[in-house]
Amino acid sequence: MKLFVGLGNPGKPYEHTRHNIGFEVIDHLAVKLGITLDQAKFKGVYGFGIVNGEKVFLLKPLTYMNLSGESIRPLMDYYGIEDDELTVIYDDLDLPVGKIRLRQKGSAGGHNGIKSTIAHLGTMQFNRIRVGIDRPPAGMKVPDYVLGKFSSEEQQELQSVIEKCVNACEAAIKEPFLQVMNQFNQS
Repeated sequence: MKLFVGLGNPGKPYEHTRHNIGFEVIDHLAVKLGITLDQAKFKGVYGFGIVNGEKVFLLKPLTYMNLSGESIRPLMDYYGIEDDELTVIYDDLDLPVGKIRLRQKGSAGGHNGIKSTIAHLGTMQFNRIRVGIDRPPAGMKVPDYVLGKFSSEEQQELQSVIEKCVNACEAAIKEPFLQVMNQFNQS
């Protein structure tokens, strides 16, 4: 089994913001894999399907970012999904727009959605795809920045980075995450 979780905030005001890049990746991955997010349970929306003989779950927690773990943990418990079968996709201020970094473990690095996930899983050992959103310009507060929309220049790179994330997720269904990490961290 595999579970891919995109972090974000629910509701119209948050659509297409930097903080919701995880939701956007899940939406594109769902289309590519032919999985419909039609289940509303575990404080989120999710769907599942069989891809290359593997049961694959896609989840968008609807708890707001800071409580993401409240959605992830119950779904994992219900379906018997192990920590190493989880991949969380989220925005990262420490990477430039257009870059992604895959990791198998680590701290929250100040990201509240990851803090909540770590707290509810009781471990920092789970796969992540960090999607670069860059740092805010001087004088702009981080919350205003992450809840803002991508600039028109950034929009051009956005489709390419979403596609790269979707490809990494597809590869992680077929191959060990370490192998996928080695492949996608070089690009």
